[in-house]
Amino acid sequence: MPAVKHLLFLTPQLPYPPQQGTAIRNFNLLTRLARHHVVDLLTFLQPGDSLTPNSPLHTLCRTIVTAPAPRRTLIDRLRAMLTSPLPDMALRLESPEMWQSLRKLMQQRTYDVVQIEGIEMASYGLAMAGVRLTPGARTIEPQRPQPRLIFDDHNAEYVLQQRAFQTDIRKPSRWAAAFYSLCQWQKLRRYERAICRHVDAVVAVSAADAAALQRLLPELHPVVIPNGVDLISYSLSQVCPLDLGPAALVFTGKMDFRPNVDAVQWFMPILVRVREVVPEARFFVVGRQPHSRVTRLAADPAVIVTGQVTDTRPYIAGAAVYVVPLRVGGGTRLKVLEAMALERAIVSTRLGVEGFDVTDGCELRLADTPEAFAQAVIELLQNPELRTRLGTAARAFVEARYSWDHIVPNMERLYA
Repeated sequence: MPAVKHLLFLTPQLPYPPQQGTAIRNFNLLTRLARHHVVDLLTFLQPGDSLTPNSPLHTLCRTIVTAPAPRRTLIDRLRAMLTSPLPDMALRLESPEMWQSLRKLMQQRTYDVVQIEGIEMASYGLAMAGVRLTPGARTIEPQRPQPRLIFDDHNAEYVLQQRAFQTDIRKPSRWAAAFYSLCQWQKLRRYERAICRHVDAVVAVSAADAAALQRLLPELHPVVIPNGVDLISYSLSQVCPLDLGPAALVFTGKMDFRPNVDAVQWFMPILVRVREVVPEARFFVVGRQPHSRVTRLAADPAVIVTGQVTDTRPYIAGAAVYVVPLRVGGGTRLKVLEAMALERAIVSTRLGVEGFDVTDGCELRLADTPEAFAQAVIELLQNPELRTRLGTAARAFVEARYSWDHIVPNMERLYA
């Protein structure tokens, strides 16, 4: 049994309901950390979020401090991009209201550990140790004695922007986005390095991300604590699959997130190739806040863009093949673990499963060109036995390695 710690947990968005990557990781960490520690939560309410009186967070947390996420206009972001040395992510959640709430909380509580969940929350956590990375931090007096600072870097963020730049620069229509990513890539290199230098421990979600952070700071030794999956909730015994048809191809994710937008756009010519052989194939794009570049895809009768759904599990479970056509991004994808736990046959790019020790043809199929990706999807649609074999192997893979109950104790070891 670990020693009880007083823990301040900083998250960029409300961890409940756990409907996308950051919230899923944060809620599952909170659920298990609260079993052994006293946890306070400081978090932002994104548009549409509300903390209801019956939220499970009230059971998990002693105190919950919220502030509305600040709204920044496109002009604000462009001005900062041209005039500020800080990356967009450092400024995204700069809030006088949150600084005031944090100052008040620090007058009432002392903490053994401050856990910074994501780069957007770094300035708040580091301020508690007297480190100022953003202008608002100067309103905070550091806590004495200083808490242990844990930085859970959900992605090596500079790598994500580097890859976005390298993808977008190839298309003249995307040069504006490429310029944005180039600026953010360079600014994030400096900012991410500064955060890692000032905390007591850095957590990465994959060995690839850990290596990327170590390139920024060679003396750094990040601890790899991967994303996990709730093996009970994501079990076919607990989910009623939707009838999406015999050749349903499914992709899930937050659909204004740039890597996801790029993924479904890249998949469209692949879908055409698949339908030449399997005409009944349909592509389901499942996730909240679809970008206009995504909603336009629904003009094709073979594409269904659902928007936000209450529960993605019935869609994943209803897939004949779950596709992960990602070309941009970092970290480890929770969507992959969810599809594996629900025993789906998966076709992914290698980048889409970066950080997972998988083998093509064992737990899933891997393909990096449109031709190979289409062929792998067609083969699975035409071979139900192969789909079953891959799905069974995928479930066994996550059971052996990616249960949250096995992962969270590794985080607690950093608190000593």
